Amino acid sequence: MKQQVHKPSPAFIAASWSALLLGAVAYLIGLFNAEMALNEKGYYLTLLLFGLFAAVSLQKSVRDRVEDIPVSGLYYALCWFALMVSLLLPLVGLWNATLLLSEKGFYGMAFALSLFGAVAVQKNTRDLMAAGGREREVPPLPSSD
Repeated sequence: MKQQVHKPSPAFIAASWSALLLGAVAYLIGLFNAEMALNEKGYYLTLLLFGLFAAVSLQKSVRDRVEDIPVSGLYYALCWFALMVSLLLPLVGLWNATLLLSEKGFYGMAFALSLFGAVAVQKNTRDLMAAGGREREVPPLPSSD
């Protein structure tokens, strides 16, 4: 069975990269200029990196399953767990931070924009690779014999 693969438009590719870069750069500039202890800055930086990895990893495993590429249940569950934790920890950190409400909102929105951009960039990368042949053979489902 052949599956038609559509190449993403240049506008969507540019928008995806812009979202990722705008969110991550704004978040990092905010951290650099923040009046917090270095360990707090490290906490929020680590959460951004963890969140980006978790979001991309989950997107890849979800898409692999849709395309009948084997993904273990354990890895799939770990991806969901990692994403939920990477969303919960900044929420708890910002809730308890002694920042202005506008600063908390800024960090939250920059974090969310970064995660969205990372997922969109990963999707575009995979679509571009798959569109190289324009069509690709979908592997048959494994039999239960």
